[in-house]
Amino acid sequence: MSWCPSRLVLLGCLAFLSGCGGLPRPFAGNPGIVGARLAQPPPARLAVPLPTNALLTDAADAAYRKAVVEALQAQEVPAVADIARKGDWRLTITAELRGDKVVPVFTVQDPNGKSKGSTEAAPVDAAQWSDAGPPTLQQVAAAGAPAVATLLTRIEAELRLSDPNSLVNRPARIFVPDVTGAPGDGNRQLARNLRQQMPNMGEQVRDTAADSDFTVQGEVKTAAGSSGSERIEIQWIVSDAQGREAGRVVQLNEVSPGSLDRYWGDTALAVAQEAAAGIRDVIQNQFGARADGAPPKPGPAADKPPPPISGK
Repeated sequence: MSWCPSRLVLLGCLAFLSGCGGLPRPFAGNPGIVGARLAQPPPARLAVPLPTNALLTDAADAAYRKAVVEALQAQEVPAVADIARKGDWRLTITAELRGDKVVPVFTVQDPNGKSKGSTEAAPVDAAQWSDAGPPTLQQVAAAGAPAVATLLTRIEAELRLSDPNSLVNRPARIFVPDVTGAPGDGNRQLARNLRQQMPNMGEQVRDTAADSDFTVQGEVKTAAGSSGSERIEIQWIVSDAQGREAGRVVQLNEVSPGSLDRYWGDTALAVAQEAAAGIRDVIQNQFGARADGAPPKPGPAADKPPPPISGK
């Protein structure tokens, strides 16, 4: 019985076709990406001191700050109710009286105290603001937090564009260690093929994790599938230079039992081609699109193409 490429679906359903010739390529046709999407505002810590010019009482100032911090945290912004310490970014909360309305204002300052931008929440009736209780303050905070998060994203983009070493302005450096858990020669062939595919995605492949921006670790698990088949699950775990997980690409499929026990052949190539696009998406999600908006330029590959491998 011979095999032809089949479509990978997330639940691992495989169409068994005969008469196509060639080696099995069960992972062709779908990147199978289930990468985490993580929000990353620019500051490692956004200090929110007590408002000093918000046109509120001292007690209301404290309640307002608490509401703002909680609303920002709900937006995945690392805000803390504290004074700014060395290295902290700061969010200054103020309010302006404009006619019979009070306009809440939020200003972001960098660690040097320089203003990087401001945003406003919807105006509130001045009489209502002077008597503001927790519900009103929470409502204002909830309305203003998304605008602050957007402002932080814009600031981060501007910082990255101005930094020649930012990943916006250069290819990411990727380290791909050998895969674990695969039968046959899969550990070596999967990793080797992925190292060759990542430069096609515009990223550079490095030999060690020490000088890399991301490490991509492949893990393979096998189990009994449906109707006597064998289920193959491949996870590509993308971690940043600090070892924090940035996302995953997951590929599931079912193959004929024992078909990958010796040689992966073209199957390893198909897996790597589809996984590479998903891994690129996970990586780019960490810093956004390249500055020039142009298609990625290939980086140097770590290995030369492997010789053809015959299947079983």
